Amino acid sequence: MPDGIRVGLAVHGAAGCPVAALSARRDEPVTDVAWTRSDGSITEEFRVRDPDAVEETDLLPDAASVVDLGDERVYRYRTGGGTAEAGCACAAIESLGVPVADARAEDGALLLTLHLPDLDRLREAVAALDDVADRVAVRYLIEGTADEATTDRTVVDRGRLTTRQREVLATAHRMGYFERPRGANAEAVAAELDIAPATFAEHLATAQRKLLDEALPEG
Repeated sequence: MPDGIRVGLAVHGAAGCPVAALSARRDEPVTDVAWTRSDGSITEEFRVRDPDAVEETDLLPDAASVVDLGDERVYRYRTGGGTAEAGCACAAIESLGVPVADARAEDGALLLTLHLPDLDRLREAVAALDDVADRVAVRYLIEGTADEATTDRTVVDRGRLTTRQREVLATAHRMGYFERPRGANAEAVAAELDIAPATFAEHLATAQRKLLDEALPEG
């Protein structure tokens, strides 16, 4: 009998989610979305690579930079809760007593990861999201197992990569960049992609970091 499920949901048209709207205006995703409640208000935090995505938009006028991480920056803003929370997709999930394991936004969609006991609970979660979004799609679903031989399985969510990052990885893999000896060097792969070698290296490093964050979580 399956021992719970891990599911990735794409929430489209979540009108009450400013970080999802923010992600629709830029190529890079909004990651590490987290929040806390205190004194009747909600403080939300998120990470972006491009600070202009936040500072040049009217979606989050009160967002303030918390820490500059070099290639990324963490922002934080506060909402009043109450009415604002009523249209929030993450609040809809948490109202069921289900924590959101991971939240980020890409291309205008809110991407959520949930750990649930069974498919009935998943149906309840999707029904709750239907009330605050235009459409909900299941991106992946992994069944847990009590089999000791497979308890170290890890889900790698390729959806964390942008379209360009997936193209860079796929091209590098197809050309043998990851083989030993290599079938193609960085210059050859960059030429195939029609980008500079430095740009290829940047895309590759970012994509690899995202996949390793999934495969080798802290703790």
